[in-house]
Amino acid sequence: MKKHKHNTIKVVLVTLLLFMLLSWILPAAYFSTEYVDQGRVQMGLFDLFNYPLTSLSYFGYIALFIIVVGGFYGILYKIPAYRSFLDKIVKAVDGNEFVALSIIMILLAIITSFCGMQLALIVFFPLLVTLILLMGYDKIVAALTLVGSTMIGVAGTTFGFSNTNILVSTLSLKTDSQVVVKIVILFVGLILLILNTYFYIKKLKITKNNTTKDESKKVEKIVTEEKSDVEVISTTNTKIKSSTNKSTKPKTNSKSTKNSKSSSKSSKKDIKAAVKDDDVIVVADGNDDDSLGGFIPERTNKKNSTWLFTLSFIILFVIMILAFIPWNDVFKVTAFSDATTAVSEFKVFGFPLFGKLLGNVNAFGTWSITDLFFVLAVIVFLLVFIYRVKIDDVFDGFANGAKKAFGPAIITILVYTCLVTVTYHPYQLVIYKAVLGITKGFNVFTTSVVALLASLFNSDPSYSFQSILPYFVSVVKGHQDIVAVIFQAMYGLTMLVAPTSLILMGTLSYLDVSYKNWWKAIWKLFVELLVILLIIFTILAVV
Repeated sequence: MKKHKHNTIKVVLVTLLLFMLLSWILPAAYFSTEYVDQGRVQMGLFDLFNYPLTSLSYFGYIALFIIVVGGFYGILYKIPAYRSFLDKIVKAVDGNEFVALSIIMILLAIITSFCGMQLALIVFFPLLVTLILLMGYDKIVAALTLVGSTMIGVAGTTFGFSNTNILVSTLSLKTDSQVVVKIVILFVGLILLILNTYFYIKKLKITKNNTTKDESKKVEKIVTEEKSDVEVISTTNTKIKSSTNKSTKPKTNSKSTKNSKSSSKSSKKDIKAAVKDDDVIVVADGNDDDSLGGFIPERTNKKNSTWLFTLSFIILFVIMILAFIPWNDVFKVTAFSDATTAVSEFKVFGFPLFGKLLGNVNAFGTWSITDLFFVLAVIVFLLVFIYRVKIDDVFDGFANGAKKAFGPAIITILVYTCLVTVTYHPYQLVIYKAVLGITKGFNVFTTSVVALLASLFNSDPSYSFQSILPYFVSVVKGHQDIVAVIFQAMYGLTMLVAPTSLILMGTLSYLDVSYKNWWKAIWKLFVELLVILLIIFTILAVV
């Protein structure tokens, strides 16, 4: 697959420039008990360079989180037992790879739906990418698995408070409003995602086999016509090795030698051109930047104990689930907050030892992604200590991992710069007013269009809902429960394809997959989901 370096950054930059252009075309407006027209509030060139700093000040912690996660895995790559741990998992699912892939999708979607922790799940993305590639799938399948399942989970959010709090408060609803419909959306979305991924894999294998056969014939023809000494070895992975048999060459003068070398180089170029095809997937081992971009740690011949890795990731997973379930906000469970308060206030000889030692600790149910820094630090410290990793290797590993995560971190700042732009230059409300004015009262299709546009302009769900809902409820009366379902589902759907989707663009940047190739792989699923959602919305409105 071709390299698409910086493709996602270019796409986000173009989106940012388009948002800037719209501030010159459209007037600005805001809603505060009434619709207020501000005239045009244009974005200037200095703003183009200042807004990334604003984005960094407000959302830089997310970029830092991505870099820390990259550094965390960079250190793991320095531990040979990590590769052994991965190999054991792949061996365990041997012959049932697609079942394992489906289980990953289901888990990610359900966790996102229930806990609203799509950003926190980034902690597991590098691990899952490596496993998916080791199972023999390509980067598009990895992206479909991670991005697809996460966004399906967002679309079918049930109790994820971080995704629904604005909807619940603005529309005066209960958290469990239309929960059955949300579960249906989650279930149908997962079925469509799994089926589309299956057909993509099936089509890929056919293309791969056909291409291999055709290109092998081309190579044989080139070798025969050129009568070169290049040996072509065809393997199941479509690997081609060429070598020149110098020992059989007769002595020649310097001129003929130059001609021979030139002919040999020409033949090699022709062969490489013949076998070059974006549809041929070559799964390699080790840190081969040309094949897998260093996603797979180097294999070790030594037998390594992997129980600590298994235990570490289980503990990390359990802590994250407990920490991000909205215990108090949704389920009114105060046990964790009470326990945290008790520990913080516990005194030893009149001194709050644990409160001072631990500092400000958030109770489970109120954690953010920055609270995971401490957990990751403890895990990596134990792994480094037990597996006796040299301190230089720790620093080198962290630097290498952080470097790989730098692209997604830049994407994060740029995506949120787009959010800052439409927030400081609120022309989007003008668009929403025009769309809603097409019909009178509540209408499924105009509401869906507005929800889609709000999601496109605003990468964060809270900003997306806040940008339109106060005005929406002032002009469209009733149907609040249906409106909540529409806005939530359309946000998840839009984030599957939008250039302002942090999870999408960050993952594509990490995998080095072009935005164009992603559209080729996802457009059918997007259309299918859109049709299904519109049918569900219509049924809700009629009933």
